[in-house]
Amino acid sequence: MAEIIEVIQRYEVPKVPDLDLPEEDGEPLESNWHRAQINLLIDVVYQRWHDRQDFFAGGNMFIYYSTRQIRQRDYKGPDFFLVKEIDGSYPRQQWVIWEEDGRFPNVIIELLSPTTASEDLGRKKQIYERNFRTPDYFCYDPYEDQLWGWRLSDQRYVLLEPDDEGRLWSAELDAWIGTWQGEFLHQPGLWLRLFDDDGRLLPTEVETKELELEAAEAELARLHAELEQLRKK
Repeated sequence: MAEIIEVIQRYEVPKVPDLDLPEEDGEPLESNWHRAQINLLIDVVYQRWHDRQDFFAGGNMFIYYSTRQIRQRDYKGPDFFLVKEIDGSYPRQQWVIWEEDGRFPNVIIELLSPTTASEDLGRKKQIYERNFRTPDYFCYDPYEDQLWGWRLSDQRYVLLEPDDEGRLWSAELDAWIGTWQGEFLHQPGLWLRLFDDDGRLLPTEVETKELELEAAEAELARLHAELEQLRKK
């Protein structure tokens, strides 16, 4: 299922003096759903690759990639992004390309709102395509329940076709991206989730512990039943 495409690009690290790079713009997220959704995506990725330290997943944080961007104070960042093949053993408060050996995101997901939709589907999409060369880009509109995805091919984004479940395949995440109705952080709703190549939901850390507990309780019940049968003999 996974498609391997090698993206080769040359990134010239700019000569940048020590700068005070803002970590946030002070603007709140569009809704509690947006904040929770970002946390959900990050949670699932880190749970899935809990035994790895060769990636970084972040959300609602700035990505600095050029001196022009800094001069223009264009500090907006993706809602969710993933960078692979880096040292992920320590946290970041922002992603500074020239401090990360020129590594750009492999995947970006934007969560649309009435005030950001045109930007996410327009200018940002162009930046991710032409400047970042990010292989996988996805946009989800929670108000209209619409999901779009693009895969970089010949230096241009090609629209991805959904499967029968309406899900889109991310070669970089090695997972399907689609919606799921349920509860996260005590908030019921429709969420953007990741699914494995067989279509099974990839769990969060809490969901994983719940599944392990259910399995342990089922095994304990089985052992008790066997013990009871032995006592009756």
